[in-house]
Amino acid sequence: MTQASSRISGFHKLAISERIEKTLEFAGISEPSVAEHFQNTGNLPADLADRLIENAVGTMNIPLGIATNLRIDGRDYLIPMATEESSVVAAVCNAARQCYDAGGFTTSMSSTCMIAQIQLVDIPDPENCRIAILERLDEIRDICNACDPVLVEHGGGFRDLEVRVLRAGGRAMVITHLIVDTRDAMGANAVNTMAETLAPHIAKWTGGRVYLRILSNLADRRLARARCVWRSEDIGGTEVRDGIIAAYEFAATDPYRAATHNKGIMNGVTAVVMATGNDTRAVEAGAHAYAARNGHYGSLTHWEVTASGDLAGSIEMPMAVGLIGGATKLHPTARACLEIMGVENAAHLARLIAAVGLAQNFSALKALATVGVQKGHMSLHSQNIALMAGAVGDEIGIVAERLVELGTVRVDIAEQELKKLRSGQ
Repeated sequence: MTQASSRISGFHKLAISERIEKTLEFAGISEPSVAEHFQNTGNLPADLADRLIENAVGTMNIPLGIATNLRIDGRDYLIPMATEESSVVAAVCNAARQCYDAGGFTTSMSSTCMIAQIQLVDIPDPENCRIAILERLDEIRDICNACDPVLVEHGGGFRDLEVRVLRAGGRAMVITHLIVDTRDAMGANAVNTMAETLAPHIAKWTGGRVYLRILSNLADRRLARARCVWRSEDIGGTEVRDGIIAAYEFAATDPYRAATHNKGIMNGVTAVVMATGNDTRAVEAGAHAYAARNGHYGSLTHWEVTASGDLAGSIEMPMAVGLIGGATKLHPTARACLEIMGVENAAHLARLIAAVGLAQNFSALKALATVGVQKGHMSLHSQNIALMAGAVGDEIGIVAERLVELGTVRVDIAEQELKKLRSGQ
């Protein structure tokens, strides 16, 4: 059998239907239903999908759910979450319900500033160059702000300058940080443009050579914070409270535990970031880098016992999200999700996401400290397994219930139970 070639000249110029045809031909797939499936782009118009990604052949629809019970800064919210993991939305709902009567979540934001980095190399006197760059503060401000007058009109723009000397591989490099308030934009395009515009000036002023000119996703000038108190009597008593504290201390100490601990937080965070059309990869990268900022990878959350014996949780993490540009502005579902939340600005959205992350962590820690994480997860996951086994309609719920009763959520067991159900057993 001759191997098909992946070198397809002008693939990006083809219509979506032609790309689908070429792709399925390459893969040896001839069933018409597969082509029809790709052509159905759901609630995202095909022409818009073609503009949001290169070589589009379809869309990958992800379930969108609503987290309820959230009271944040004295106001009630419904929070859209886009995720394929069955227990995520339920976990947020449960956590929020258990702190609702105690006042819910309180949130804040450090600023909406992003960092752009400019790397300068081939310099014999790095400390001298560092000072020379800092002396140009006013000139640098003018150059940067001229790159985006609209941002400046909206209250954003250049805010501050940092210059560091790093040594690696036996040579020094000077790293210039541009601190830029990007307001309601995530800010990547704005700060990257400023860095690229400023770079030749830095090379001229120092006699060095500029390499990288790009933003940092460790957005530690853009920290979203949330805190909450769960009353001991609302969560099952002091034994549950102390179990949550013990689970947190494990994560704070051990990076192997912290990796899964923080992944659980990001289950909630990423779901809201995705639902609003923001950059999930940027937020994930910033979160994990921030968790390791002190040279040890630890927890993004902190848990303590209050003077009255209740459980206090808090979270602080970079949250580079925006309301302007990209899918956030173009995707109809993202726009609808922002409207459901009543989001006023980028900082508001970031604060809501932080509250969801804290709620997610509470539910995970409580499950681990009590019944174990599998019980609740598998109860929801059993429906997916029933579907995989071929169940349809009312069969799905019946087979799922039988799997939970058996305590074994596996496809082979689901197939057996489905066979029994259909035979009247």
